[in-house]
Amino acid sequence: MKHTLSVLVEDKPGALARISTMFARRGFNIDSLAVGPTERAGVSCITLRVDCSQHSLEQIEKQIHKLVNVLRVTELTPGEAVERELLLLKVSAPPDRRAELITTAEAFRGRLVDLGPEAIVFELVGTPEELDAFQELARPHGIQELVRTGRVGMSRASSRRQARRLSAIN
Repeated sequence: MKHTLSVLVEDKPGALARISTMFARRGFNIDSLAVGPTERAGVSCITLRVDCSQHSLEQIEKQIHKLVNVLRVTELTPGEAVERELLLLKVSAPPDRRAELITTAEAFRGRLVDLGPEAIVFELVGTPEELDAFQELARPHGIQELVRTGRVGMSRASSRRQARRLSAIN
């Protein structure tokens, strides 16, 4: 089963290397990885996706907590989290096929970011499933290049767990 973890770390050299090495030592492949700053100075968020059993996930979480610079580990559970990815896609687009591609991208809330004589570059932000669907629709046109960020996410503002956590703080 795939799990998404959000790991808050002190923004120090080696924090990401320690976490990724821990996964490698235990034989787990990281399917997706994204790192970026948070609202707090000196704190970064590492969002990673791993395919493992629930028991293995509990062991991983315990091991991550033991690492230097780790502040908090949270599993982003489906339905209680908002998750997004960014896709940049260059697709073959002769002038007579552009309108169809642009309309398809707009249906996915995508936007055209570069236009060449025979290709278009689109930017889409959405759930991984939405990006997969757009990618498949663009494939028959001829994908020239494709890059995706790792998944990022956070708990929903409307989630019950978040509401319980906030009431415990007050």
